[in-house]
Amino acid sequence: MANKIKSENDKVFDAELKAVPDFKFGENVVKVFDDMVSRSVPFYDEMQRMIGEQVVDFATPGTNIYDLGCSTGTTLLGMDHMISNDVNFVGIDNSPEMVERCKMNFKEAGVKRKFDIQYADLNQGVKLENASVVILCLTLQFVRPLYREELVKSICAQLNENGCLILIEKVLGEDSLFNRLFIKYYYDMKRRHNYSEMEISQKREALENVLIPYRLSENVTMLKRCGFSSTEVFFKWYNFTGLITKK
Repeated sequence: MANKIKSENDKVFDAELKAVPDFKFGENVVKVFDDMVSRSVPFYDEMQRMIGEQVVDFATPGTNIYDLGCSTGTTLLGMDHMISNDVNFVGIDNSPEMVERCKMNFKEAGVKRKFDIQYADLNQGVKLENASVVILCLTLQFVRPLYREELVKSICAQLNENGCLILIEKVLGEDSLFNRLFIKYYYDMKRRHNYSEMEISQKREALENVLIPYRLSENVTMLKRCGFSSTEVFFKWYNFTGLITKK
């Protein structure tokens, strides 16, 4: 994987807050983001590897790969050595601080291919050009439900024929009992990764009105309704799921 600017340790919620604000991808999160996701998302490195090897089979010469919600650029940088240089990278994020960090990481990594890192709010839609692959890695869950299906429908309409969408999401369990158990197992994982009870509690509160998960079945039904022809689950860990779907 390409070298990136070293992330600081995640201490965003390690001090008690009188009132916990809604979670934002501001500078305080950007500087610790890579540490945050590696400790908060199960098998994060394996997810990235799996994304890359699937992209290899769908990216075609002369087309663009879009990473919507590109954050610090981990996903695109991780596949840079796997994809031929005649495929272009486009990263889009709605955090100006993330966009700047991503640009710095691409420069630091010495990326040779054509790439473009842009600011855009996915709640307002997205414009794609000559896209063979679109990636939404832990991004769609942050798009407001009011705009979510319209965004997915727009992605499908703009994708090249036989192009694919790779979607990784935090999901709700289909059954309330299993949902509660999976959440418990998830917080146990965070404890193993040295998050305190206060950090877990405060981050949960910060995300409550920001990260709105769907059930796996709801995501699959939405993809079909939006025009995708076939969908497969390629990753599943309790309340985290990876889907690949083809136009």
